[in-house]
Amino acid sequence: MRLLSLACAFALGTAAFAAHAAKPAPAASVPGSETIVSKTLPNGLKIIVWPDHDIPSASYYTFYKAGSRNEYPGITGLAHYFEHMMFNGTTRRAPGEFDREMEAAGGSNNASTSNDLTIYTDWFPSSALETIFDLEGDRMGNLAFDPKVVESERGVVYSERRSSVDNDNLGTLMEQMQATAWLAHPYQFPTIGWPSDIENWKIDDLKQFFKTYYAPNNAVLVITGDVQPAQVFALADKYLAPLQRQPEPAPVTTVEPEQLGERRIVVERADAQSPIVAYAFHSGLSASSKEQPVLELLATILARGESSRLHQRLVEQEQAAVDAGAFAEAGFDPGLLWIYAMLPPGGDMTKVEALLDDELAKIARDGVTAAELDKARNLKLSAFWRGMATINGKARALGEHEVFNGDYRKAFDAPAAFNAVTAADVQALAKKILRVQNRTTGLLKPVAAAPTSDNKEGAR
Repeated sequence: MRLLSLACAFALGTAAFAAHAAKPAPAASVPGSETIVSKTLPNGLKIIVWPDHDIPSASYYTFYKAGSRNEYPGITGLAHYFEHMMFNGTTRRAPGEFDREMEAAGGSNNASTSNDLTIYTDWFPSSALETIFDLEGDRMGNLAFDPKVVESERGVVYSERRSSVDNDNLGTLMEQMQATAWLAHPYQFPTIGWPSDIENWKIDDLKQFFKTYYAPNNAVLVITGDVQPAQVFALADKYLAPLQRQPEPAPVTTVEPEQLGERRIVVERADAQSPIVAYAFHSGLSASSKEQPVLELLATILARGESSRLHQRLVEQEQAAVDAGAFAEAGFDPGLLWIYAMLPPGGDMTKVEALLDDELAKIARDGVTAAELDKARNLKLSAFWRGMATINGKARALGEHEVFNGDYRKAFDAPAAFNAVTAADVQALAKKILRVQNRTTGLLKPVAAAPTSDNKEGAR
C-alpha cells in the first residue's frame, strides 16, 4: 500500500492553521497542555489537537453523540450495531479493507458504545496520519449498506448479546434493573438492544440513524501525539471538510420523574450457581454536574480496593460475599449509582442485603473519615495523572469533556474539583441519594432446573 505524502499537506496547512485554529488556551499545570489547539470545520466537526512528541505515535479519537439514549422501541441497539458496521465496508472499500489498510500502516483500532456515545479509536505511527484521515473520512461519509453484510453483522451482534447478557448472570440482572429503574427516560434501553429489535431492524432504519447521528456536526475529533496542528488541520480540510452537515438530531427532552418508592425485582436462573444482590440509586447528577466529583469519591470510598467499606464489611469481616463493587454513571442526563455484591454458592441474600443497608445508612448518618476521603481523592488524582501521561488518556479526557461539558479545557479542572470536596459534601450527597425510596433492588436467585420429560417419565 502506498502512503500519501504528508509534506505537501503540512505546507498547505500552515495558512489554514493560522486562519482557523483557536489560540492555545492555558490549562491547569499539565505539561504540554498549553500547546492544545482546536478548530471547527464549516460542516460542524470540532477538532482538537494536542501535540506530544515523546514517541512517534498518535491517537485518533472520534466521539459520536450517539448511544442508546437516542433510540426508541423498535430500533434499540442501533448505536451498538454501528460500532460493528463502521468497520464493514464503504462505497470505496470492501468489508475488511479498513482494518487491512490500517494494519499495513502499523495501526490498530477499537470502538465502544454506551448510553450516550459511540467512540472509535485508532492508534498508529504518526507517519500513517494521512492514511488514517482517508480511512476515517471514507467511513464517515460513504458507509455501505450491503444486505449480506447487514445480516452477517446482525448475527454477530445477536451472538454478542447472548454472551454478554443472556448467558451472563450479572449482565442479565443489570439489564432487568436498568429497565425497571427508568420509567420514562431512554436510559432504560440496553445498549446492545432488545432481542426482537435486533432481529427486525430494517435497512431504512439503519440508513436514517446513520445519516442523523454519524454526521460531522454530531461528532468531536481528538488527535494527540506526534503531530503538528497545521498538518492535522490541512488533512481535515482535505478529507473531512467536504462531508455534508446534516440536520441536528432531535434533542432528548424526557426528564425521569422522581422515584417515589423502592422497586424490587427477582431474576431466577437455573444455570446460576451464585446469588447476586444489587442496588441502583438515581444520583440526580449528569457528567457536567458540579457534584459529580463528590459522587465519584463516594463510590470510591464504598467499594474501591480491599480497604473500602463494602469489601471490608461484606468480604473480610462477615465473609458473606466474595466481591463487592460500586460505580457511578456519568452521561448527558442524570444517571445511576450502582452497588452490588457477588455471593458464594448458597450465600444468604437476606443477610447481604441487611449488611449493605447498614453500611449505606452509616455513611449517610455518620459521614466519612478524613483518611477515607484522602485515600479516595488520591486514587482519583493518581488515575487522572496516569491518564495524562499517555496520548491515549489525553485524547479520551479531552473528548469526554468536550462532549459532556462543552469545553475540553474542563478536563484540567479535575484535580481542583476533587481537592475541593469535603467530608460534609460526601455525607450530604449520601443522605440525598442513598435512600430506600430512591433505589431499585435486584436479586439474582439460583433455582433448580425444571425437570426434563425424561426425568418425569422416570419418576412415574
